[in-house]
Amino acid sequence: MVKTETIKWGIIGCGNVTEVKSGPAYQKAEGFELLAVMRRNKEKLKDYAKRHNVPRFYTNPDDLIYDKDIDAIYIATPPDSHKFYGLKVAEAGKVCCLEKPMAPNYADSLEIYNAFKAKDTPLFIAYYRRSLPRFNKIKRWLDNGVIGKIRHVRWHLSKPPNQLDTSQTYNWRTDAKIAPGGYFDDLASHGLDLFIYLLGDIVEAHGIVTNQMGLYTAKDTIIGNWIHENGTTGQGSWNFSSHQREDKVEIFESRGKISFSIFNEEPIILVNSKGKEKLEIPNPTHIQEFHVSYIRDHLIGKKPHPSLGSSGLHTSWVMDKILGVL
Repeated sequence: MVKTETIKWGIIGCGNVTEVKSGPAYQKAEGFELLAVMRRNKEKLKDYAKRHNVPRFYTNPDDLIYDKDIDAIYIATPPDSHKFYGLKVAEAGKVCCLEKPMAPNYADSLEIYNAFKAKDTPLFIAYYRRSLPRFNKIKRWLDNGVIGKIRHVRWHLSKPPNQLDTSQTYNWRTDAKIAPGGYFDDLASHGLDLFIYLLGDIVEAHGIVTNQMGLYTAKDTIIGNWIHENGTTGQGSWNFSSHQREDKVEIFESRGKISFSIFNEEPIILVNSKGKEKLEIPNPTHIQEFHVSYIRDHLIGKKPHPSLGSSGLHTSWVMDKILGVL
C-alpha cells in the first residue's frame, strides 16, 4: 500500500498514553492529520477533543472505524480489547497501529495478525523503542561489530509496589485476565521486543513465574532465559515487589560491553579496547514521534517500518514462552 496524499487518522481510546507520548505525534507528522478520536466517557472525550483541537469525536467505536474520511486507526486501549477493535479495523480494510503489547497472549495476537494479512493491510505495533535514536545508535554499534561477536544480553528490571498496588485499587496492568504477567506484560514487552530488534529473532525461551506479594491476581516476579537465532544467549529478571527501582541492560561481546537502560535516559556506555565511551541521547518530548513518522515513510513506500505486525507477533510468542503459556 502506497499513499501519497494526506492520511487521516482516528484514535480509539484517548487516555493518558495519547496525551503526550503518542497523540501529538500523529498531529505533527508530515502528511498526517488527526481527524477523530473515540472514548466511551463523553465528557472526557469532549475535553480531549477540545484541548487537542480534534474536529470529530465519537463515543461509539463503529462510528469512527466506518467514518469514510478516516484512512487509518490507532488503537490505544488496554490490550484485552485489541483483538475486538483490531478485527473490526481489519475488516474495514484500514491501516492500523496497535498499542503494545499486541494482545494479552500469542493466540489473540496471531488472530489479529492473520486478519490484517488476509486483507493485505498494513499493521504497525507501538514498540516505539525500535525507532528511537538512542537505541538505533546501539544497533549501529552492534551491526558494525565495535565490541566483537555478541555473546550474551542481560536485563534486570525491578520496582517497588506503587500506591495502586498497595491499596489494591483496580489496575488493568495487574489484572491476570488482561495482563497475565502483570507489569511484565506492560514493561518487559518493550525490552524483549528491543532485544529482538537489536539481536535477531529468539528461537527458544522459557521462564519461572510467581506472585511474591499477593497484592493482585497477575504475576509479579518473572525470570526468563532465551537464545537468539545467531546464538546470543539472553537472561532477564523482572521483580515488581522490590525495595527500589533498577533498570540495567548489559550486552556482552567478545571484545567489550554495552550498558544502557530501557526506560531511563541514562547515558549509553560502550567499553572496548579503545576505552570507555559515554553518550547521552535524549528522547523526544513526544516519545512516539519517530515511530509515527516512520509509519508515514512506510505508507509512502520510502522505507519499511521497524515494528510491524509480524515482529509484534514474535514478541508475543516470546512472552508467552517465558510465562509458560506455550
